[in-house]
Amino acid sequence: MLPGGGAFCKEKGADGRMQPRSWKGDLGPYLPPRVREMLASVDEDAPLEEIRLRAGQPLQLCFTGCERLIYAVGGRPAVSAQDCADTLSRVCEQSLYAWEEELKSGFVTLPGGYRVGVCGRAVGHDGVPARLTDVTSLNFRISRAVEGAALPVLPLLADGAGLPRSTLVLSAPGCGKTTLLRDLARLCATGAAGVRPCRVGVVDTRFELAGSLRGVPQFDLGPRTDVLSGCAKAAGMRLLVTAMSPEVLVADELSTAADVEAAQEAAACGVRLLAGVHAGEPQTLLARPPLRELLRARLFDRYVLLGRSRGVGTVEGVFDGELRQLAAEAAPCCGRSL
Repeated sequence: MLPGGGAFCKEKGADGRMQPRSWKGDLGPYLPPRVREMLASVDEDAPLEEIRLRAGQPLQLCFTGCERLIYAVGGRPAVSAQDCADTLSRVCEQSLYAWEEELKSGFVTLPGGYRVGVCGRAVGHDGVPARLTDVTSLNFRISRAVEGAALPVLPLLADGAGLPRSTLVLSAPGCGKTTLLRDLARLCATGAAGVRPCRVGVVDTRFELAGSLRGVPQFDLGPRTDVLSGCAKAAGMRLLVTAMSPEVLVADELSTAADVEAAQEAAACGVRLLAGVHAGEPQTLLARPPLRELLRARLFDRYVLLGRSRGVGTVEGVFDGELRQLAAEAAPCCGRSL
C-alpha cells in the first residue's frame, strides 16, 4: 500500500527545501466555513482521499477503506447550492470564464496537485458538453507525495546498465498510479536500487505529478528533473525530447493515438518511458485500439499493476513485455502493499 498522511505531503519552502504540507491549509481557503469547521476534528495524518460536497446533502469524507457522512446540527444538510457556487468561484479565482476549458473536462487542478472534480448541468450541442452550469457537486481529491513508494518495484525495472526499463503502470482510478510515477521520477533523478542518476523529463498535463505553482514544482521530483506543465502529452513529449534530451520521460495517463505515436518517437530516440494508463489488468489494453498498438510495438518492457486488495497501492503483479507475470521469487512485492 502507498502510505498516506500529512507526513508524506511536501512542498517547497522559502529556502527551497521540501517542507511538510497540510491539506487543511491548502484546501481551507476554497471550502465553505461550515465545512472547514467539520474538518477541524479530522487528523492531518488520517488516510483521507476525497472531500465531497453535494448541494442539499451531508458532507462525505472518503478514507482508505471507509467513509463518513457528516450532517449539520439537527441532521440538516451540511452543504447548500450556494456553498457549491461559492466554492467553485473560489476554485476558479472568481472567474469561471477563465477556467471554462478546464471545466469542460470536468475538473480543475489546484496548486499542489489537488484535483477538484465538478458535476452539474451540462450545456452543449449534440450531446457534447461545451460548459457546465449550476454546479452542485464538487470532489476534492487529496494529493500526496509518498517518498519511497517506488523502492519495492524499482529493482524489477532496472536493466542492469543503470537505466529503468520502459514501464507502464496500470490501475483503476484512485489506486496510486500517479503517486508511484511521481516517486519513480524522483528516484530515477536521484539514483537508487540499481538505477543511476538520470536526466528526467516530466510531462505534467494536469498539474498532478509535480503540482507546479507558477511553474515551480511543489513536489520533489529529484535534482535532475525538468517539468513541462499544462501541455498536451503528445506535444509535451516531443518538446522535452527535442529541447531537454532526457534519458527518462515520465507521462501520466496515455490514452490517445497521438500519445502513443509520440511515445514511440521518444522510444526510437533511445529514451526510456515511464507512463500510466487506466486499466484493471494488462489484458484490457487489447480492447483499446491506441493502447493495443503499445503491446504490438513492444514499447514497454515492464507492466506494473496496482490495485486495492491489501490497501491502496497494492502491487498486484509485475509483468514483462509479453505480459508474462514475473516469478514470485523475482518479484517479492507482488500481492503485497508498497
